[in-house]
Amino acid sequence: MKLRIIISLLIVSIFINAQNNFEIKDAKKVVIPFKLINNLIFIPVTINGVELTFLLDTGVVETTIFSLDNKEMQLSSMEKARFSGLGGTKVIDGFKSDHNIGKIGKNYINDSLLLYVILDEEFNISPHVGIPVNGIIGYHFFKNHPVLIDYISKKITVYNDENLFKKRIKNCNELEISIEKDKPYIIAGVEMTNEKKDSKLLIDLGNSDPIWLFPTLIKDFVYNRPNIEDYLGRGFNGDIYGKRSRIHNFYLGNYKFSKPLTAMPDEFSIQHINLVKDRKGSIGGDIMSRFTVAFDYRKEKIYLRKNRNFDHPFYFNMSGLDFKQDGMQWEKDYITLETNSKNKFGEIQTFNSNLQYKFILKPLFSIAGVRKDSPAYKAGLMKDDQLISINGKKTVDMTLHKIIEMMKSEEGKIIKMIITRKGLQREFSFVLEDPIPYQE
Repeated sequence: MKLRIIISLLIVSIFINAQNNFEIKDAKKVVIPFKLINNLIFIPVTINGVELTFLLDTGVVETTIFSLDNKEMQLSSMEKARFSGLGGTKVIDGFKSDHNIGKIGKNYINDSLLLYVILDEEFNISPHVGIPVNGIIGYHFFKNHPVLIDYISKKITVYNDENLFKKRIKNCNELEISIEKDKPYIIAGVEMTNEKKDSKLLIDLGNSDPIWLFPTLIKDFVYNRPNIEDYLGRGFNGDIYGKRSRIHNFYLGNYKFSKPLTAMPDEFSIQHINLVKDRKGSIGGDIMSRFTVAFDYRKEKIYLRKNRNFDHPFYFNMSGLDFKQDGMQWEKDYITLETNSKNKFGEIQTFNSNLQYKFILKPLFSIAGVRKDSPAYKAGLMKDDQLISINGKKTVDMTLHKIIEMMKSEEGKIIKMIITRKGLQREFSFVLEDPIPYQE
């Protein structure tokens, strides 16, 4: 499964607690460090005294937990709830819990946090991210205070001082957004081939792709060629499929992006989304991470300043492989000891000896899926193959992010893999090839 977490949450027939607010206590601002993995933001969140990790996602409204990683947490006022969104099936059952205490950073606190709990183990995204992820937080993080995200320093600043925020954004470009159903939307320019069309798009930090477009909602939509059928990610209701291609240009205010990758989910995958009027798609993390970006939900503004990643090409996983982390294993790691001694000429000589070792927890990875007709598919790799090494490097010494980046590295690069299948070790080799280069 690719690292693309595309989540749209609809709470059905439940009462929303109006006191569900994060506030800054006794400070002008709060600085929150985050982890950035494949353009997705993961922040530390403490709930009822338990330290967790959440995906920060402007594409969801309610704060949701789907995994505790064997941690114990006391939750009160549990009531049944139902969820619906992207994916094939209609609803997922869960619970809501009111009057919890949430804390982010030192001073960003919610004394009456409303939580939703999903019990479906298949929704756990941790294996596809490479770190333990416990839940998702969205609208309630952003709604009361201006929020600035610095993708380079990997820090989020939440402001309680208007003047301090104004100083920070003085060199940014200001754009209008609309907050509809508690989510941010913007008008952007989509140029499929040679005609630019203004399109209403959700700003979706929980989607790691550059752009999503909904063909069934766009009049006279024609897929650019070449395009491929592909797995696009996982929503609340199951796997999402559709096509991938590139468009000619994409415009966000005065900013222009050339030949960005674009995903287009099929009609079946979006049938249960409660779409706002005139929405045509989404802008994801691979666009937003090219800026320092600030959101001001109350004034319906977004502020952008391009960062050093702005001109990077839009890379695609050319292998056709999706990966997941299968947990951890203990591995023996030798410690090299150095000893010095003098020879008969009085010279100092250094000797290395592996006299000690220790056990270290290291990750295990496997293939979660193989795209049909991709280089890896043609080479014979299969779902559930266990990874041993890639180009001579043991995968236990890698991260999931590093493995995925290798598959995006450069067209024409040779990838050599050693895997185990049904207990037998096998070797495979293939060449990275971009299946969707933009063609004029």
